Amino acid sequence: MILSGVGALFILLAAIGFVRMPDFFLRVSVTTKAATLGVGLVLCSAAVYFYNSSVTSRVLAIILFLLLTAPVAAHMIGRTAYFIGTKLWEESVMDDLKGMYEQDTHELNSSEEQANERPKTEKNVEKDTDF
Repeated sequence: MILSGVGALFILLAAIGFVRMPDFFLRVSVTTKAATLGVGLVLCSAAVYFYNSSVTSRVLAIILFLLLTAPVAAHMIGRTAYFIGTKLWEESVMDDLKGMYEQDTHELNSSEEQANERPKTEKNVEKDTDF
């Protein structure tokens, strides 16, 4: 009973956060975190209520699936939104990714300091002819 109530509260907070957040990226973040936790708690309450190994194993499998897929899906949705030009909130202080992505290939570029510190791989060894 307590787990389902707390889970429902987190789902409610996710819904309120979705409505209250000013831009798409914050909405995705709030919804992913709070809703995943809320659904996980509701599922845990079902496992406790039924107290059956079959139900418990299914609940654990669903929770594991949610914990593995929800952050990845949110990241991919946010990345796609950034590529197509979804605007940030006008009061956002900084855009860490501005100028870091190539528009044609959508590859993330690093700064010169980061490029010098990264280990040599086949991809950047071919480009590096100074050695």
